[in-house]
Amino acid sequence: FSRVIIIQSLAGGCAGMCVDLTLFPLDTIKTRLQSQQGFYKAGGFRGIYAGVPSAAIGSFPSAAAFFVTYESTKSLFTGYSATNLAPITHMLAASLGEIVACLIRVPTEVVKQRTQASPSLNTYRVLLNTLQEEVLYVYTFSLTYSELIPFSLVQFPLWEYLKAVWWRRQGGRLDSWQAAVCGALAGGVAAFVTTPLDVAKTWIMLAKAGTSAASGNIPKVLYEVWRSRGIPGLFAGSIPRVTFISMGGFIFLGAYEKVRRTLL
Repeated sequence: FSRVIIIQSLAGGCAGMCVDLTLFPLDTIKTRLQSQQGFYKAGGFRGIYAGVPSAAIGSFPSAAAFFVTYESTKSLFTGYSATNLAPITHMLAASLGEIVACLIRVPTEVVKQRTQASPSLNTYRVLLNTLQEEVLYVYTFSLTYSELIPFSLVQFPLWEYLKAVWWRRQGGRLDSWQAAVCGALAGGVAAFVTTPLDVAKTWIMLAKAGTSAASGNIPKVLYEVWRSRGIPGLFAGSIPRVTFISMGGFIFLGAYEKVRRTLL
Protein backbone atom coordinates (compact mmCIF):
# COMPACT_ATOMS: atom_id res chain seq x y z
CA PHE A 1 0.00 0.00 0.00
CA SER A 2 2.81 2.42 0.92
CA ARG A 3 4.55 1.62 -2.39
CA VAL A 4 1.39 2.52 -4.30
CA ILE A 5 1.14 5.85 -2.45
CA ILE A 6 4.79 6.64 -3.23
CA ILE A 7 4.21 5.85 -6.91
CA GLN A 8 1.06 8.00 -7.02
CA SER A 9 2.96 10.84 -5.32
CA LEU A 10 5.86 10.66 -7.75
CA ALA A 11 3.62 10.34 -10.79
CA GLY A 12 1.36 13.21 -9.71
CA GLY A 13 4.23 15.46 -8.65
CA CYS A 14 6.20 14.93 -11.87
CA ALA A 15 3.08 15.54 -13.94
CA GLY A 16 2.33 18.76 -12.05
CA MET A 17 5.86 20.09 -12.49
CA CYS A 18 5.82 19.29 -16.22
CA VAL A 19 2.63 21.26 -16.77
CA ASP A 20 3.26 24.27 -14.56
CA LEU A 21 6.78 24.96 -15.79
CA THR A 22 6.20 24.14 -19.47
CA LEU A 23 3.03 26.20 -19.86
CA PHE A 24 3.81 28.97 -17.39
CA PRO A 25 3.89 31.78 -20.03
CA LEU A 26 0.29 31.01 -21.06
CA ASP A 27 -0.79 31.16 -17.41
CA THR A 28 0.88 34.57 -17.05
CA ILE A 29 -0.91 35.93 -20.13
CA LYS A 30 -4.24 34.61 -18.80
CA THR A 31 -3.70 36.27 -15.41
CA ARG A 32 -2.83 39.62 -17.01
CA LEU A 33 -5.84 39.50 -19.34
CA GLN A 34 -8.08 39.01 -16.30
CA SER A 35 -6.38 41.68 -14.20
CA GLN A 36 -8.46 44.75 -13.25
CA GLN A 37 -5.66 47.06 -14.36
CA GLY A 38 -5.67 45.64 -17.88
CA PHE A 39 -3.27 43.46 -19.84
CA TYR A 40 -0.56 45.99 -20.68
CA LYS A 41 -0.54 47.75 -17.30
CA ALA A 42 -0.19 44.34 -15.67
CA GLY A 43 2.97 43.74 -17.70
CA GLY A 44 1.80 42.76 -21.18
CA PHE A 45 4.32 40.36 -22.65
CA ARG A 46 7.15 41.54 -20.39
CA GLY A 47 8.55 39.29 -17.67
CA ILE A 48 6.52 36.33 -18.86
CA TYR A 49 8.14 34.06 -16.26
CA ALA A 50 7.46 36.39 -13.32
CA GLY A 51 6.26 34.28 -10.40
CA VAL A 52 7.73 30.99 -11.62
CA PRO A 53 9.64 30.28 -8.36
CA SER A 54 6.36 30.26 -6.44
CA ALA A 55 4.78 27.92 -8.99
CA ALA A 56 7.78 25.59 -8.86
CA ILE A 57 7.67 25.37 -5.06
CA GLY A 58 3.97 24.52 -4.88
CA SER A 59 3.59 22.41 -8.00
CA PHE A 60 5.08 19.03 -7.04
CA PRO A 61 3.63 18.63 -3.52
CA SER A 62 0.15 19.92 -4.43
CA ALA A 63 -0.16 17.65 -7.49
CA ALA A 64 1.17 14.70 -5.49
CA ALA A 65 -1.34 15.37 -2.69
CA PHE A 66 -4.18 15.61 -5.21
CA PHE A 67 -3.54 12.27 -6.90
CA VAL A 68 -2.86 10.35 -3.69
CA THR A 69 -6.21 11.57 -2.34
CA TYR A 70 -8.00 11.07 -5.68
CA GLU A 71 -6.80 7.49 -6.19
CA SER A 72 -7.25 6.54 -2.53
CA THR A 73 -10.85 7.78 -2.54
CA LYS A 74 -11.57 5.89 -5.78
CA SER A 75 -10.14 2.72 -4.27
CA LEU A 76 -12.48 3.02 -1.28
CA PHE A 77 -15.45 2.95 -3.66
CA THR A 78 -14.10 0.31 -6.04
CA GLY A 79 -17.40 -1.56 -6.01
CA TYR A 80 -19.22 1.42 -7.52
CA SER A 81 -16.76 2.01 -10.39
CA ALA A 82 -18.66 -0.20 -12.83
CA THR A 83 -22.09 1.16 -11.91
CA ASN A 84 -24.06 4.30 -12.66
CA LEU A 85 -22.59 5.76 -9.47
CA ALA A 86 -19.11 5.92 -11.02
CA PRO A 87 -19.41 9.65 -11.96
CA ILE A 88 -20.41 10.48 -8.37
CA THR A 89 -17.41 8.53 -7.10
CA HIS A 90 -15.11 10.45 -9.43
CA MET A 91 -16.68 13.77 -8.41
CA LEU A 92 -16.21 12.98 -4.73
CA ALA A 93 -12.62 11.82 -5.28
CA ALA A 94 -11.75 14.93 -7.31
CA SER A 95 -13.35 17.25 -4.75
CA LEU A 96 -11.48 15.71 -1.84
CA GLY A 97 -8.29 15.78 -3.88
CA GLU A 98 -8.66 19.50 -4.52
CA ILE A 99 -9.40 20.25 -0.86
CA VAL A 100 -6.17 18.56 0.22
CA ALA A 101 -4.09 20.00 -2.64
CA CYS A 102 -5.32 23.54 -1.95
CA LEU A 103 -3.77 23.47 1.51
CA ILE A 104 -0.44 23.57 -0.34
CA ARG A 105 -1.42 25.37 -3.54
CA VAL A 106 -3.27 28.44 -2.26
CA PRO A 107 -0.39 30.37 -0.63
CA THR A 108 1.90 29.79 -3.62
CA GLU A 109 -0.93 30.64 -6.05
CA VAL A 110 -1.56 34.02 -4.41
CA VAL A 111 2.12 34.96 -4.57
CA LYS A 112 2.43 33.64 -8.14
CA GLN A 113 -0.52 35.62 -9.50
CA ARG A 114 0.48 38.83 -7.76
CA THR A 115 4.00 38.53 -9.16
CA GLN A 116 2.63 37.83 -12.64
CA ALA A 117 0.57 41.04 -12.47
CA SER A 118 3.51 43.06 -11.00
CA PRO A 119 6.56 41.92 -13.00
CA SER A 120 8.66 44.78 -11.59
CA LEU A 121 8.62 42.97 -8.21
CA ASN A 122 10.28 39.64 -7.50
CA THR A 123 8.60 36.67 -5.82
CA TYR A 124 10.28 37.27 -2.47
CA ARG A 125 9.17 40.92 -2.32
CA VAL A 126 5.58 39.98 -3.23
CA LEU A 127 5.59 37.31 -0.53
CA LEU A 128 6.74 39.82 2.10
CA ASN A 129 4.15 42.39 0.99
CA THR A 130 1.37 39.81 1.10
CA LEU A 131 2.37 38.55 4.54
CA GLN A 132 2.41 42.11 5.87
CA GLU A 133 -0.98 42.96 4.36
CA GLU A 134 -3.20 40.00 5.06
CA VAL A 135 -1.35 36.83 6.04
CA LEU A 136 -1.68 35.19 2.63
CA TYR A 137 -5.43 35.74 2.33
CA VAL A 138 -6.98 33.33 4.78
CA TYR A 139 -10.28 33.57 2.90
CA THR A 140 -8.54 32.66 -0.37
CA PHE A 141 -8.79 29.00 0.62
CA SER A 142 -12.59 29.07 0.34
CA LEU A 143 -12.25 31.18 -2.79
CA THR A 144 -9.95 28.65 -4.47
CA TYR A 145 -12.16 25.75 -3.40
CA SER A 146 -15.15 27.46 -4.98
CA GLU A 147 -13.30 27.69 -8.32
CA LEU A 148 -11.29 24.47 -8.40
CA ILE A 149 -13.93 22.10 -7.04
CA PRO A 150 -16.48 22.98 -9.78
CA PHE A 151 -13.64 22.63 -12.30
CA SER A 152 -12.72 19.17 -11.01
CA LEU A 153 -16.40 18.15 -10.84
CA VAL A 154 -16.47 18.62 -14.61
CA GLN A 155 -12.95 17.56 -15.61
CA PHE A 156 -12.35 14.28 -13.83
CA PRO A 157 -15.71 12.53 -14.33
CA LEU A 158 -15.52 13.57 -18.01
CA TRP A 159 -11.92 12.29 -18.24
CA GLU A 160 -12.86 8.94 -16.72
CA TYR A 161 -15.93 8.70 -18.98
CA LEU A 162 -13.95 9.44 -22.17
CA LYS A 163 -11.33 6.88 -21.19
CA ALA A 164 -14.00 4.26 -20.53
CA VAL A 165 -15.69 4.91 -23.89
CA TRP A 166 -12.41 4.72 -25.78
CA TRP A 167 -11.38 1.59 -23.86
CA ARG A 168 -14.66 -0.17 -24.74
CA ARG A 169 -14.48 0.81 -28.42
CA GLN A 170 -11.00 -0.57 -28.94
CA GLY A 171 -11.58 -3.56 -26.67
CA GLY A 172 -8.51 -3.19 -24.49
CA ARG A 173 -6.25 -1.09 -22.31
CA LEU A 174 -5.61 2.53 -23.26
CA ASP A 175 -2.13 3.82 -24.02
CA SER A 176 -0.84 6.81 -22.07
CA TRP A 177 -1.23 9.12 -25.08
CA GLN A 178 -4.90 8.17 -25.36
CA ALA A 179 -5.47 9.01 -21.70
CA ALA A 180 -3.68 12.30 -22.45
CA VAL A 181 -6.06 13.11 -25.33
CA CYS A 182 -9.03 12.44 -23.06
CA GLY A 183 -7.44 14.71 -20.48
CA ALA A 184 -7.04 17.50 -23.01
CA LEU A 185 -10.71 17.32 -24.07
CA ALA A 186 -12.01 17.12 -20.50
CA GLY A 187 -9.75 19.95 -19.36
CA GLY A 188 -10.78 22.23 -22.23
CA VAL A 189 -14.49 21.81 -21.51
CA ALA A 190 -14.03 22.31 -17.76
CA ALA A 191 -11.79 25.34 -18.32
CA PHE A 192 -14.30 27.16 -20.50
CA VAL A 193 -17.39 26.65 -18.34
CA THR A 194 -15.57 27.72 -15.16
CA THR A 195 -13.82 30.79 -16.64
CA PRO A 196 -16.11 33.30 -14.84
CA LEU A 197 -15.14 31.76 -11.49
CA ASP A 198 -11.48 32.00 -12.48
CA VAL A 199 -11.93 35.68 -13.38
CA ALA A 200 -13.48 36.34 -9.97
CA LYS A 201 -10.63 34.49 -8.27
CA THR A 202 -8.05 36.55 -10.16
CA TRP A 203 -9.74 39.85 -9.27
CA ILE A 204 -9.86 38.89 -5.60
CA MET A 205 -6.31 37.56 -5.45
CA LEU A 206 -4.95 40.74 -7.05
CA ALA A 207 -7.14 43.09 -4.99
CA LYS A 208 -5.61 45.54 -2.54
CA ALA A 209 -6.72 45.30 1.07
CA GLY A 210 -9.80 47.42 1.73
CA THR A 211 -11.18 47.36 -1.83
CA SER A 212 -14.57 45.84 -2.68
CA ALA A 213 -12.96 42.93 -4.53
CA ALA A 214 -10.84 42.13 -1.48
CA SER A 215 -14.00 41.15 0.41
CA GLY A 216 -13.80 37.73 -1.23
CA ASN A 217 -17.52 37.76 -2.07
CA ILE A 218 -17.61 35.84 -5.37
CA PRO A 219 -21.20 36.68 -6.44
CA LYS A 220 -20.51 40.35 -5.72
CA VAL A 221 -17.27 40.30 -7.72
CA LEU A 222 -18.94 38.46 -10.60
CA TYR A 223 -21.66 41.12 -10.65
CA GLU A 224 -19.03 43.86 -10.61
CA VAL A 225 -17.18 42.25 -13.52
CA TRP A 226 -20.42 41.87 -15.50
CA ARG A 227 -21.49 45.47 -14.77
CA SER A 228 -18.15 46.99 -15.79
CA ARG A 229 -17.12 44.65 -18.62
CA GLY A 230 -20.19 42.64 -19.61
CA ILE A 231 -20.20 38.98 -20.69
CA PRO A 232 -16.80 39.33 -22.45
CA GLY A 233 -15.35 40.40 -19.10
CA LEU A 234 -16.66 37.25 -17.41
CA PHE A 235 -14.88 35.17 -20.04
CA ALA A 236 -11.72 37.30 -20.18
CA GLY A 237 -8.68 35.13 -20.78
CA SER A 238 -10.81 32.15 -21.81
CA ILE A 239 -8.74 31.45 -24.94
CA PRO A 240 -5.36 31.20 -23.16
CA ARG A 241 -7.09 29.46 -20.24
CA VAL A 242 -8.67 26.78 -22.45
CA THR A 243 -5.43 26.44 -24.42
CA PHE A 244 -3.35 26.23 -21.25
CA ILE A 245 -5.59 23.72 -19.51
CA SER A 246 -6.17 21.59 -22.64
CA MET A 247 -2.42 21.34 -23.21
CA GLY A 248 -1.97 20.98 -19.47
CA GLY A 249 -4.54 18.20 -19.32
CA PHE A 250 -2.71 16.37 -22.11
CA ILE A 251 0.65 16.66 -20.35
CA PHE A 252 -0.60 16.36 -16.77
CA LEU A 253 -2.90 13.36 -17.11
CA GLY A 254 -0.81 11.73 -19.83
CA ALA A 255 2.40 12.07 -17.82
CA TYR A 256 0.62 10.83 -14.70
CA GLU A 257 -0.59 7.68 -16.47
CA LYS A 258 2.82 7.10 -18.08
CA VAL A 259 4.86 7.51 -14.88
CA ARG A 260 2.36 5.50 -12.82
CA ARG A 261 2.34 2.59 -15.26
CA THR A 262 6.13 2.66 -15.59
CA LEU A 263 6.63 2.48 -11.81
CA LEU A 264 3.90 -0.06 -11.06
